[in-house]
Amino acid sequence: MKKLNVESFNLDHTKVQAPFVRLAGIKQGINGDEVYKYDIRFKQPNKEHMNMPALHSIEHLMAENIRNHTNHVVDLSPMGCQTGFYLSMINHTDYKEVLDILEKTFNDVINATEVPACNEVQCGWAASHSLEGAKELAREMLSKRNEWGIVFAEEK
Repeated sequence: MKKLNVESFNLDHTKVQAPFVRLAGIKQGINGDEVYKYDIRFKQPNKEHMNMPALHSIEHLMAENIRNHTNHVVDLSPMGCQTGFYLSMINHTDYKEVLDILEKTFNDVINATEVPACNEVQCGWAASHSLEGAKELAREMLSKRNEWGIVFAEEK
């Protein structure tokens, strides 16, 4: 296959085994800053996906809560395929710490009593949310915490 510009388009999605967290790329700025992009894969590509209300709510909850555990977050964004998220962090190289930050964030989701910014003023589609769906996604991820470092099925 022809190599494409987008890193994830060059990943063989038939060989990965979700859930996992992988370093998907590093970009270096002209002043020496480095942005680390992580692929946080919740669902097995082309086999399952997150439903939109749950995905939308866990996005709000993770984006808000992850910043309570680190000041290195640049962005957290959902994948269009609805199987995971990209987490971008600046000048943060410790993969194990990223996993610990995600674990704390998923626990925050489970303990949440509401979805932050879930209203028409702060959200572009406020009617499409599911707190319980977000909690279930977080529980699923945490139940397989010991597998997050295993990206490819043959590594198991």
